[in-house]
Formats: sequence, structure tokens, C-alpha cells
Amino acid sequence: MNFIRYRKIYYTFSGILIAASLFALFFFGVNLGIDFTGGSILEVEFNNSRPSNQKVQEGLANLNLGSIYLQTTGEKGLILRLKTIDESAHQELIERLKEEGEFAEKRFEVIGPAIGQELQQKTKTLIALSLLAIVLYVALSFRRISRPLLSWHYGLVTAFVALFHNILIPLGVFSVLGEFLEIQITIPIIVGLLTVFGYSINDTIVVFDRIRENLLRRKGITYEDTVNLSLNQTFTRSLNTSLTTLFVLISLFFFGGESLKYFALVLILGVTLGTYSSIFIASPILVSWLNFKQKRG
Repeated sequence: MNFIRYRKIYYTFSGILIAASLFALFFFGVNLGIDFTGGSILEVEFNNSRPSNQKVQEGLANLNLGSIYLQTTGEKGLILRLKTIDESAHQELIERLKEEGEFAEKRFEVIGPAIGQELQQKTKTLIALSLLAIVLYVALSFRRISRPLLSWHYGLVTAFVALFHNILIPLGVFSVLGEFLEIQITIPIIVGLLTVFGYSINDTIVVFDRIRENLLRRKGITYEDTVNLSLNQTFTRSLNTSLTTLFVLISLFFFGGESLKYFALVLILGVTLGTYSSIFIASPILVSWLNFKQKRG
């Protein structure tokens, strides 16, 4: 199968997804949870059966508390995340919740915006350091290859695709979900994005490693032939690995409970995009980069 021949189609499809994600992020932004913006967290555990999230939302609707993000825990637990409230509003919230059933209050915390800003800064720093480490690691691993592309080219392509394709597009999806379904970006979702970051990089490096082996063995008449041969050799392995992972994640999304639902969703998006990009985007970019260099002389 000639993967490289249709690379312009792959670029166009991914370009549309990236443009749509940038549009959503620019106009909708991201609906950050109180972990990042500051707010209050109330955790309770009902003595009997736990009421549905919809019933709780309807019971609290007239308290003027703004958006309340509900997260179920265990069989009877419930976590409420909302804007910062004082003690009187806290007690009023407790009294209203008691109408849905008797429960024990496990914790009530107020997270200040300073902590939220610190988390945002640490997340950005972590991503930046990860990108730098990836470029250095791949450049070191591919140091025996200097033609037709330099070793650091592989690292740069890996980091670029992982960040601007496999992370940006899921962020765009959650931007739309935040705008229309009020889904918040919480710590578990950030953890999911960082997991996707590492998973997609691993998938890309597996393909690049086969390209390196074939270059050293001088398999393939041209660089494009070598890349295409490498993709054919790793395609089945990448597809099987991703499908087995997706089966588990899809089960987790539907049956894992509310607390794991969107964590599973970000992983589903990331694994799918990571597999697609490692085969149809990252490797063809290497060929396009070489062609660009050759045209410039």
C-alpha cells in the first residue's frame, strides 16, 4: 500500500480539524474547572441510594450558585464543584441537598484562584519541558542518521505532530463540549491529555525507528520508498495495538461511571488521533520536508 502518495489528502483532512479546533478555542475558549479558576468543592455520601445528577441539578437550580459540576464517586458518593461560596451559602446548599436524601458530608474546601493559576503555569511548563526532552531524546536516538534528514528533524516532527495535532484537536473538542454541554476542563482531563501526549509520541517513534532501521540497511531505492516500506511493516502492529486499547477505553466511557467518563473520552480521541497521525501525518511530513529541501537546492 502506498501511504505517501495521498499525503495531500491527509494534510487537508488534518488541516480542517486543526482549523476547526483553533476556531473553537478562539471563540469559545475552554471551560476551566475550579481546579484552575478557584471555587468550592463539596463531597457527600448518601446513606441510601444516590439521586441522579439531573435530579440534584434541578433541586439546586434556584439557589443562584451558577454552574455546578457534579461528579459521582463509588456507589453513593457525589462531588459538587462550584463557584466560591461563603458558609451561609454552604449551609443552604446542605439543607437543599438533604431534600434528595440523607447523607454524610465528607469534605468542604475552598480553592483560591492563586492555586488555580499555579496549576495552569505548572501545566504549561510541563508541556514545554516534555517537548524539549522529546526533541533531544529522538535526536540522540537517531544520531547515526545524518542523511537525507538530520536526526533532530525526526524529533522536531514528533513533537510538532504530538502537540499541534494530537493535543490541539482534543482540546478543540472539549472547547465545544464546554460551550454547549458545560463540560469543564479538570485535572483528570489534563492528565488524560498528557497521557495522550506520551502515547502518541511512542506510536510515532515506533514508525520512525523502523525508518531508521531500513535506512541503515539501505532498503528502498529512494527515501520515499523507505518511508512507505516502513509504514507497511508497522501498520498492522499500530492498528492492533490501538484497537485493543480503544476497546478498553470505550468500555470505560460507557460503563466506568461519571467520574471516568470524560477522562476516557480524551484518551479515546488521543489514541485515535495518535494512531492516525503516526501513519498518515508524521511520516509523510518527513518526505514533504525532504522534497522541500531538495527544491530549495
